[in-house]
Amino acid sequence: MKQRIMGATLAGSALLLELASNPAFAAGGAVEDKFKGMTFAVFGVIIAITMYITYWAAKHTHTTSEFYAAGRTVSGLQNGWAIAGDYLSAASFLGIAGLISLYGYDGFMYSVGWLVAYITVLLVIAEPCRNIGKYTLGDVLAFRNDPKKTKTVAALSTITVSTFYLTAQMVGGGVLIKTLIGIDYEVSVISVGVLMLAYVVFGGMKATTWVQIVKAVLLVTASVLLVIFTWAPYGFSLPGFLQAVVGDAKVQAQVAKLLGDAASTMSPQELGQRFLEPGLFLKSPIDQISLGMALVFGTAGMPHILMRFFTVPTAKEARKSVIWAMVIIGGFYVLTLFLGMGAAMNVGAANITAVDKGGNMAGPLLAQYVGGGADSMLGNLFLAFVAAVAFATIVAVVSGLVLAAASAMAHDIYVGVIRGDHATPKEQVIAARVASLIVGTLAILVGIAAKGQNVAQLVALAFAVAASSNLPAVFLTLYWKRTNTYGVMLGMLVGAISAIALVMVSPNMTYPRQVAKEAQKVLEGEPAQAAKPAQAAQVGEGFICELFAVCKKSEPAKHATAEKPAKPGALEKLAKLKERLPAISDAAEKTKAEGDIAKLEQDIKKAQDTYAKAEAEKVSMVGLDKPFFLLRNPGLISIPLGFLCVVLGSLLFRDKRSEAMWEELYVRQNTGIHAEAAAAH
Repeated sequence: MKQRIMGATLAGSALLLELASNPAFAAGGAVEDKFKGMTFAVFGVIIAITMYITYWAAKHTHTTSEFYAAGRTVSGLQNGWAIAGDYLSAASFLGIAGLISLYGYDGFMYSVGWLVAYITVLLVIAEPCRNIGKYTLGDVLAFRNDPKKTKTVAALSTITVSTFYLTAQMVGGGVLIKTLIGIDYEVSVISVGVLMLAYVVFGGMKATTWVQIVKAVLLVTASVLLVIFTWAPYGFSLPGFLQAVVGDAKVQAQVAKLLGDAASTMSPQELGQRFLEPGLFLKSPIDQISLGMALVFGTAGMPHILMRFFTVPTAKEARKSVIWAMVIIGGFYVLTLFLGMGAAMNVGAANITAVDKGGNMAGPLLAQYVGGGADSMLGNLFLAFVAAVAFATIVAVVSGLVLAAASAMAHDIYVGVIRGDHATPKEQVIAARVASLIVGTLAILVGIAAKGQNVAQLVALAFAVAASSNLPAVFLTLYWKRTNTYGVMLGMLVGAISAIALVMVSPNMTYPRQVAKEAQKVLEGEPAQAAKPAQAAQVGEGFICELFAVCKKSEPAKHATAEKPAKPGALEKLAKLKERLPAISDAAEKTKAEGDIAKLEQDIKKAQDTYAKAEAEKVSMVGLDKPFFLLRNPGLISIPLGFLCVVLGSLLFRDKRSEAMWEELYVRQNTGIHAEAAAAH
C-alpha cells in the first residue's frame, strides 16, 4: 500500500512537471508564460499536502468501517469542517461567483438556497440518519423496508445524483486548469480524476475527510483575503459597495446586454440598479420558487452529505457537526456576494465570459486583479493560490461523491443485494475500491462530455433529483408509520425520472435551431424594424403557461415600440473594413484595423462552424425545436410528485416488515439506543 501511494504521488508530480515543460501546453491560458512555473509550484504544494494526507490515512484504513465511515472517530467540529468542505464545491466558489458577476441578484439566490438548506438537515435528517444508518442512504431506507429492493433503488438514485454533481465538479476542474495554464480541457479533467481516485481508492473516508477539512480552511482563508482586498476601497461599507456596483459602467453595460431593446429607455443608474434586482437570469418568479425548493430540500437528500453523519461517534456530535457546518457555510456564502459583484466591477462580464462563457473564472480573475493585474508577480501569485485552492476543492468534493456512488455500488448492490450481507470485510473493501475505479472513470468521461456548462446550474439539477427522489423516501420513512417498501420504490423512481425528464425538455438543453438563428444574426445582422403602436396586454395566461410552452405568452405593452435600427452583421463589417484598409495611412490606426479584421474573421469562422453544426443537428437531444418545460429547475413539479408517489404507493400496498419495524425505528431515531448495532438490520 505504501509503495502504491508513493507511486501515485510521484506520478502526480511527474505529470505536473511534464505538463509544465511540454510546449504543447505552454501557450495560452490566463497566466503568462513567465508566471506558469510559479503557478505549477503552488498547485504542486497543495497537491503534495493532500497526497501526504492520503498516505497517512491509508495506513489507518483496513476495515469496512474505516473505509466508509472513517471508523466513526470524527468529532463534531472536524465533521462540520468536512461537511463544509463537501458543500463548498466548485459550484459555490466558481459557479456562484460567476453567476453573480454576470446576473447579479439571481446568482446570489443560489447562495441563499444552499444556506437555508441546512436548517432542513439539522431539524429532520442529521440525527435520525446517524442513529439508524450504517454507511449509506440505502441502509437508512432498508432498516424498516425490504432491504434488497430499497437498497437497489437507493443505489440507482445515489449514482444518478452523484453523476450530476460529479459532472459539475469535473467541468469546474477542467475549466480552471485550461483557463489558467492553457492545458487542454480533456487533459485537465483526466488530471482531476487521477488525483481523486488516489484519495478514494487508497485513503477511503478518512483521507477524504481530512482533505475536505484542509481545503475548507484554505478556501475560507482565500475567500476572506479576496473579500478584504475587494471591499477595502469602499471603507467596508455595504451601502457604499453596492452604490459603486450600481454606478459601474461595466455592470451597466452587462445589464444593457441582458435586457436588449428594453434597455434603450433606461438611464445608466437604472441599469445599474437593475443588477441588484431579480429577473436577469431567472425570468419568472415561479422559476425562482422552483429553484429554491430544489436547493433547500435537495441538501437533505444528497448521498455524500448523508454519509458524513455516519462518521461521528454519537448523535450529539452529529448535531454539533451540522451547527458548525452552518456557521462556516453561512459565512462563506455571504462572501460570495462580494466575490461576484467585485468581479463584475473590477474584471467585467465581457472579460469573464471571454475567458470562460459560463463565468466560472470570475473568482480567480478577481484575485489576479486585486493582486496587481495580469502583468504583476503578486497578482499571478494570488491567482495561483486561489486557483490551487479551488482545484483542491474540486478534487476533494469529487472524492466524496465518488465514495458515495462507490458505496452504493459496492455496499448496497454487491454486498447487500448480490451477497445478501454475507461478504467478508476484506471482500467489502476490495469491492469498494473496484467500484471507486468504475465511478471515477465514469466521472472523467462525463466531465469531458459536459464541456462548457456552468457548474452552479449543473449542481442545482443534481439537487433537484435528490430533492425529488431521496428526500421524500427518507423523510417519510422516518416520520410516517404507513410508509413501506412499495411507496419508497415508487417515489424514488418517479421522483428521479420526472426530474431528469423535465430537465431534458427545459431551457437547460441546447436547441440547435435557436443556436443557428443566433449564429445567423452574428453573420448577417438584423434588419431595421419599423415602430409599432402600443398593444393592449392579452389576458388569460395562467400558471400552466408559466410552466409549459402550451400557449403564446405576451408581455403587457407600456408604450409604443421605438423604431429599431438595422444592426450590421460580421460579414458586412468585415467587407467595409477590408474596403477601407488600403486608404488608412496612419500606422497605429492601420494596425488596429488589421487586428479588428483578424478578430472579425475569427468570429465569422466560429459563427459559421456553429451554424453548420446546428443545422446538421436540427433538434435537441430529445427531438425538440424549443423547450417544452419552461422552468430551468424542475423542483416545483418533481418534488411534490416524489412525495405523492411515496404516499400513494404506501397506501395502495401493504408491507408487514415496514409496519413491524416502525416501533423500533421510532425509538432508535429519537434516542440513539443501540445505534451502533444498525448493521444487524
